[in-house]
Amino acid sequence: MTPPDQKRDHGGGLDDAIARFGGVRTDWVDLSTGINPVPYPLPQIPARFWQALPDSQDQSDLLGAARQFWNVPQGAAIAAASGVSALIAALPRLAPASGVGIARPTYNEHAASFAAFGWAVGDSPAEANVYVHPNNPDGRLWDRGTLLDQHRSLTIIDESFCDISPAVSHMDLADREGFVVLKGLGKFWGLAGVRLGFAMARPETIAKLEQMLGPWAISGPAQHIGLHALSNGEWADTTRIRLQQDAARLDTIATGAGYENPRGTSLFRLYDVEDAEAAFDQLAKGRILSRIFPYSKTLIRLGLPGTQAAWTQLQKVLE
Repeated sequence: MTPPDQKRDHGGGLDDAIARFGGVRTDWVDLSTGINPVPYPLPQIPARFWQALPDSQDQSDLLGAARQFWNVPQGAAIAAASGVSALIAALPRLAPASGVGIARPTYNEHAASFAAFGWAVGDSPAEANVYVHPNNPDGRLWDRGTLLDQHRSLTIIDESFCDISPAVSHMDLADREGFVVLKGLGKFWGLAGVRLGFAMARPETIAKLEQMLGPWAISGPAQHIGLHALSNGEWADTTRIRLQQDAARLDTIATGAGYENPRGTSLFRLYDVEDAEAAFDQLAKGRILSRIFPYSKTLIRLGLPGTQAAWTQLQKVLE
């Protein structure tokens, strides 16, 4: 468990990197996150979405688009929130505090949220279990049999990165008792700033979550942007192809520089290096922000460059 006065480890932090290594924001290429660097193009937002409280019909339209895009089972309901993080913070309240199993390393907010509500966090299967699918940072996929065999009262499947490979989604489990599937527009869609996340589960579970989240859990502009994004399957299909190509390109550059054992997803790549901190510093001196981890001295993660200038800058630094 992370002490309450200790900042949890995340990507980003470009301001801190600038303070340490110099330069200005425009000098830097931030590869420390798994956010798509070529985001979904924002639609024009009518003035009413800024001026009025979020409308129920707009919410229904958004949830309908989410149901269709993610093929949500008819027996499951959907809640929308201001980002997947808001849902992660609420999920431990769905059941009395007990033990929760979270295989690590993985995204650390799940463990922190459960610990904050008095749950005992461990690595082994427990009364509640959390699976990040694909996992961050290594891209591990969880098979359906494991999820069903280890399920007890609460199973959370965080699919924040799964839109790169919809065929491996476990959305079909969302209508089973005790299962919750999470989705968001932050990673694949590249719209982390919109703060829009979704939970899919049985109606009684979603009712509890909505009670915790309160009214107007997302903004009107987020409703409008989410509806447009989730209605554009053509953009999603094209983006998946581009991300696969860019991930392969990144592997070629990184392994050519001596990085080993490439893995992860098409939104981020994880490598083994001899000295992760030294590799981080080398990149930072060339104004490339990468991601290393407090639990490993040999792992480094890179997101995808979004422009040709960013690709060139990365290649020059690694050469």
